[in-house]
Amino acid sequence: MSRYRNLLLFLILATLWGSAFVAISAGLSYIPPILFAALRYDIAGLLMLGYAVYAVEHWLPRGRLEWTQVAVGAVLLIAAYHAFLFVGQQNTTAAAAAILVSLSPVLSTGFARLLMPSDALSPVGIVGVVIGLVGVGVIVQPDPANLLTTGSVAKGLVFCAAAAFALGSVLTRRLDASLPIETMEAWSMLGGALVMHLVSVAIGEPIEPAAWTSPEAIGALAYLSVGASAVGFLIYFDLLERLGAVEINMVSYVAPVVTAVVGWLYLDEVVDTATLAGFALIAVGFLLVKRRAIRREVGTVRSRGSSE
Repeated sequence: MSRYRNLLLFLILATLWGSAFVAISAGLSYIPPILFAALRYDIAGLLMLGYAVYAVEHWLPRGRLEWTQVAVGAVLLIAAYHAFLFVGQQNTTAAAAAILVSLSPVLSTGFARLLMPSDALSPVGIVGVVIGLVGVGVIVQPDPANLLTTGSVAKGLVFCAAAAFALGSVLTRRLDASLPIETMEAWSMLGGALVMHLVSVAIGEPIEPAAWTSPEAIGALAYLSVGASAVGFLIYFDLLERLGAVEINMVSYVAPVVTAVVGWLYLDEVVDTATLAGFALIAVGFLLVKRRAIRREVGTVRSRGSSE
C-alpha cells in the first residue's frame, strides 16, 4: 500500500510542478515577470512559514550560519532562479522551459565536484554533464551569426535559472546548518520574494490594474502559490523522507511531459523535434551522472520488495 501511495504522490507532484510552467506562461500575459514571481512567493512563503511553525519546533533560524543558509536559498534558489525563469519564459514555450530546468540535477553534480575537488567526477560522469549541456544546445539552437535572437536569449535565461538553482542547492547543503528543510524553505521563500520586489521596483516594472481583475491572472497566481508551491513542497518533503533525493530527482524528468501535454491543451504550444531531442540528451546525462546512486536505490527497492 505504501508503494502505491508513494507512486500516487509522485505523480501528483509531477503534475503540479509540470503544469506550473503553463501557469507561468498564462500569468505572464498580465503581470510583469519579476513582480509575478515575487507575489507568488509572498503567498507561498507565508503558507510555508505557517506550516513550519506547526510542524517543527525549530521554525526560526538562529545564529549566523543558519541565516547564511537562508540568505543563500533566498538569493539563488528563489530570487535568481525565478527571476531568470519568469523573464526567460516570456519568449519561450512552457515545455522548453521545463526541459531546460530539468538539467538542474546534472548541474548540481557538476557544481558539487567543482566546489569539492577531492570528490572529482569520474570520466563517465564528465561525459554525462557534457551530454546534458549538448542537450541544452540542441534546444537553444544558437545561431553563430546572430546569438542575440529573442528565442536564444530567452532559453539562455532559463538555463541561467537552472544553473542558479543547482548552485544554490549545492551551497545550502555545504553550509550544513542543521536547519529543518521546512524552516529553510519558508524563510528562503520570504527572503527571495523581498529580493524580487526590490528588483522589480528598481527596474520599474509597470503594474497594470487590469491584471487584478483578470480571472486567468488571479487563477495562475493562486495555482502557483498554493498548488505548485505550498502543496507541492509539502508533498516533496514527504517523498524526500520516504524515497530519498535520487528518486525524488526523477520528478524533473516526468514534469516536462506534463508541461508538454498541458501546454498543448491550454496554450496550443507544440513541442518541436529539437526540444524532444534535447530532453532525451539531458535525461541520458542525468542517468550517467547519477548511475551509481540509481543502482543503489534500485538495490534498496529490490531488497524492500523481497522482505515484504
